[in-house]
Amino acid sequence: MLEKIRRDAILTSAETGRRVLDKKVMQAMSDVARHKFVSEAYAEYSYENRPLPIGQGQTISQPFIVALMTDFLELEKTHKVLEVGTGSGYQAAVLAVLSGQVYSIEIIPELGKSAASRLKELGYGNVEVTIGDGYRGRPELAPFDAIIVTAAADKIPPPLIEQLKPGGRMMIPVGPQHKVQQLTLVEKNSQGEISVREVLPVSFVPLTGEH
Repeated sequence: MLEKIRRDAILTSAETGRRVLDKKVMQAMSDVARHKFVSEAYAEYSYENRPLPIGQGQTISQPFIVALMTDFLELEKTHKVLEVGTGSGYQAAVLAVLSGQVYSIEIIPELGKSAASRLKELGYGNVEVTIGDGYRGRPELAPFDAIIVTAAADKIPPPLIEQLKPGGRMMIPVGPQHKVQQLTLVEKNSQGEISVREVLPVSFVPLTGEH
């Protein structure tokens, strides 16, 4: 799996500008057992470089995309991270290895409860999973050093931009369902000014909720 991630990093480097991903990110991808976050029906495909169904019409993301999004966040052990879209908890586990605290939101109760239980059993004690509409974020816990959204939004949610700390980074797929979406990096500088960069064409399930 790691070799496939390295290969895809090289193949997409013209778009991403990242031919090699950070060693800490690659180590986290090695440390987190992806098969623990996949149902038994798909366990044999756990370490293939592709998304897999996790139920409720949702998927666990392709390992390369998990690694790439994580790499762009440039996480430190002191960072507080917000994740929108817990899914099976795989991305949260990778974030947990690299940061201080992860707050993850899942809108589908069955997935959120299952992921919370799984993460606890696997020892990821610095992840807190809540059930709710991630579009609104967690304003009571803001600001966040990093924000990651694992479902595609038509536009970058204003509440999430507001909850991003000055100097912080957000990774989010932006675009309509069933059409080309762009993996997007949002940065907020020390003055609170926002810059946006499209990184790579991707395909994600849509972000749902009241919005």
